[in-house]
Amino acid sequence: MLSASDAAKRAVHYVTEMTGKQAESVVGVERTDDGWRISVEVVESHRIPDSADILACYQAEIDGDGELVSYRRIRRYSRGRVERG
Repeated sequence: MLSASDAAKRAVHYVTEMTGKQAESVVGVERTDDGWRISVEVVESHRIPDSADILACYQAEIDGDGELVSYRRIRRYSRGRVERG
């Protein structure tokens, strides 16, 4: 089975390749029955100032062999927005 850190690295690679956008960070890692569910934050649109950048969170499913099973954008938001909860 792939380790969490290796799955996260693969997810960043796949999301970057699929979107053509710069990955900002890994914001979630969850083991699934068949592998890993990784959430990757991506800069969708650079703005000036940086605090106005548009970010997105993508969720990638990585199987036990490190292959991409699926990915999808789960939300978009401005960098300066603070989540509550």
